[in-house]
Amino acid sequence: MKALEFNRSEARYAAAAISARIRPGSGATTGPLSLVDVDEIELPGPDWQRVTPRLAGICGSDLATVDGKSSRYFEPWISFPFIPGHEVVGTLGDGTRVVLEPVLGHEARGFDAPFPGAAPGDGDDYRHLVGGDLEPGIQTGSCASTGGGWSTEFVAHRSQLHTIPDELSDEAAVMIEPTAVGVHAACKAKVEPGQTVAVLGAGTMGLVAVAALRKLHPDITILVGAKYPEQQALATSLGADQVVAPQELTRAVRRISGSFVIGDDLSRGADVVIDAVGSASSVDEAIGMARPRGRVVLVGMPGRVSIDLTALWHRETELIGAYTYGTETLADGSNRTSFSLATELVSSAELDRLVTATYPLEEYEDALRHAATAGPRGAIKICFDFR
Repeated sequence: MKALEFNRSEARYAAAAISARIRPGSGATTGPLSLVDVDEIELPGPDWQRVTPRLAGICGSDLATVDGKSSRYFEPWISFPFIPGHEVVGTLGDGTRVVLEPVLGHEARGFDAPFPGAAPGDGDDYRHLVGGDLEPGIQTGSCASTGGGWSTEFVAHRSQLHTIPDELSDEAAVMIEPTAVGVHAACKAKVEPGQTVAVLGAGTMGLVAVAALRKLHPDITILVGAKYPEQQALATSLGADQVVAPQELTRAVRRISGSFVIGDDLSRGADVVIDAVGSASSVDEAIGMARPRGRVVLVGMPGRVSIDLTALWHRETELIGAYTYGTETLADGSNRTSFSLATELVSSAELDRLVTATYPLEEYEDALRHAATAGPRGAIKICFDFR
């Protein structure tokens, strides 16, 4: 079968990091990623099935890996060689269309679920991610035992597969996984009625966070910093009350909260800030933009950053990571999985429109360059198309 395979190669990884500084996405050419023929993956057990991808998305963490920017933190949690791709809609052998929930949870690794009905991402002990019946891997797309969506076939455990309704297009279905991340971030934000939320960044993660915030909290005020016209228009249509250029977001928060500016920070600020960028400057800006004893939710993968945390300490700001998804507790006390909420949201918010362009696997270099420069090219989500 055909697959984009990522091998362990320090020299090529370093080459990707250097070339990507000049031309984002060029790690696809200079790095350890290559299009190869690989053997069919053996099914790890009876509860596993083969999945043929239809669409497979390219996300920010994928680009960070390809361009040599991902954190070395992940090395003990993954296994080589791996096939990337975790945003996937595909078909089973009987033709059933499914969407992948990529986290390799307890059940996929041969352990009992942490509680009845648990989602793969639930639980407060991560040791199963490097044990059990599989090689290490935090999710499909980083585990040598499973393959990934950037291939003509991979394997998945029954706990990871969700049948999708016929009326949902492939473009909508491939957006379920990133939308589930946005839902999780919106739930981690713990927003209360009447509060103000600022969102830094309006790529895929920022936009799905806006859509989730508006769906779950119709009575809050949402401010968004978006750089490009297409992002600004989408943020508005998905429910943002005010959309400004990124450099104007702090000023917009200051106006709506009635804050003074003290140094680089606001005397009051937004109740919650969602950072969908994940750079040192965005984390620093988010802390200074949140009110004292407010909350910053980090949904953009940060990697290694260097920032002054004095403001975090002085303002008693909560800094919270929002990694994937799981079981959410909603405002009315009920429990729903992020994926079930996301499946409803991609339909009601028409998030299929975020899929801008698709490429065959053989044109992966062009696809990854497009994804790495999506914003200035008026694009949001780029996918591989196997149909």
